[in-house]
Amino acid sequence: MAQAIRDIVGDVLEQLTGLRPGQLGLLMRHLSKKHRRELVERWQGWAQPGQCEPPGDWRIWMIRAGRGFGKTRAGAEWISEWARMMPGARIALVAANDADGLRVMIEGPSGLLAVARSDETPRWIGGRRELHFESGAVATLYSAAAAENLRGPEHHVAWCDELAKWPKGDAAWDNLMMGLRLGETPRVLVTTTPRPTALMRRIMALPGFAETRGGTNDNPYLPSTFVEAMVASYGGTRLGRQELDGELLEDVEGALWSRGLVERCRIDADSIGKPVRVIIGVDPPATAKGDACGIVAAALLRDGRLAVVEDASVETPPPGVWAQAVAAAAARWDADRIVAESNMGGDMVEATLRQADCTLPVVPVRASVGKARRAEPVAIAYERGQVVHAGAFADLEDQLCGLQVGGGYAGPGRSPDRADACVWALAALLEGLKRGRVPGVRVV
Repeated sequence: MAQAIRDIVGDVLEQLTGLRPGQLGLLMRHLSKKHRRELVERWQGWAQPGQCEPPGDWRIWMIRAGRGFGKTRAGAEWISEWARMMPGARIALVAANDADGLRVMIEGPSGLLAVARSDETPRWIGGRRELHFESGAVATLYSAAAAENLRGPEHHVAWCDELAKWPKGDAAWDNLMMGLRLGETPRVLVTTTPRPTALMRRIMALPGFAETRGGTNDNPYLPSTFVEAMVASYGGTRLGRQELDGELLEDVEGALWSRGLVERCRIDADSIGKPVRVIIGVDPPATAKGDACGIVAAALLRDGRLAVVEDASVETPPPGVWAQAVAAAAARWDADRIVAESNMGGDMVEATLRQADCTLPVVPVRASVGKARRAEPVAIAYERGQVVHAGAFADLEDQLCGLQVGGGYAGPGRSPDRADACVWALAALLEGLKRGRVPGVRVV
């Protein structure tokens, strides 16, 4: 009978996991408190993949995810399960400070007290900063700001929350790890929204490290209006990619563009008005099975600034496809000309574009001799506030931040095709301004 009930519950949970986020949220809101509690307590049946413990012999598990993903819930459930499995366990809870630890890890809506099952009554003893479980396990709350308190105590497992905001994090981490020596398999869970701190990078490079990921829009229980508003406001920006998508965005050593520089140059796409002049930069793939074709539209605005207005790049296209994409971008923006990298042959590039009925003038540029010389003045124009991004172009911006002084490239991907196309277009506009070309005069 018990097995039959477990099978039925398993079937129900499997059906629930197949629901869309909106359907699941609607169902949960209409369930009685008793039935909602029953589902909530069967955490492992409906948790998101990024909230589930990874397989293997790991020592450090990091849930690196956006806000609202459910990191706290995953941490509280993981610790609660350890307390059930290991009577008498000694557990460390480490937050950025005491107030955050109590507010989020202990008493929060997804904290340890909230996720306790209906037949469990864990007790919080504030004066000792201890949470006592029915099994005899004890979890002690520590502040990363008071790292010395972690010197000496020993633990079986630990949960570290929002590690990216820990003050003096290295000292707290080191003291914690030196005391994580009880039992046969001591382990630590880190739940955090990522920031490119030295401690984050250090931990991610340690042996025995495992990671799961998730974003804000992966949580089906968040109000859809909230998620839509966040994506509309921050989608594609550095803040959104970090805080919503859980990406770890770092600056490359010696890069011509930093993440902060790109972010300072961002404006709303609807604010630019009708451009005075538009150039399409193109970085064609060398072969039909090569890299992406970089296609970027850049404009001269009426206030004298230059703007990146579209990244129309296409991945690994045959010549006819990328030529059509260039022609379509030129038509959308009423472009004046096309500036194309010509390492595969300037005549060949122009002939391919002509087959797509693109009649605009095509100006060839050679990357082998001009990439660094052209990119560096463009980066300086960004620094001076002369260039803006009319919207968010995540793939292009990642590549710009990989271009280095002297012409090097540190990724992502093998080739900065989008970034090169952007540089060609902006460099052509800058050269036109330098030569005193009258805005609005079209080339025919």
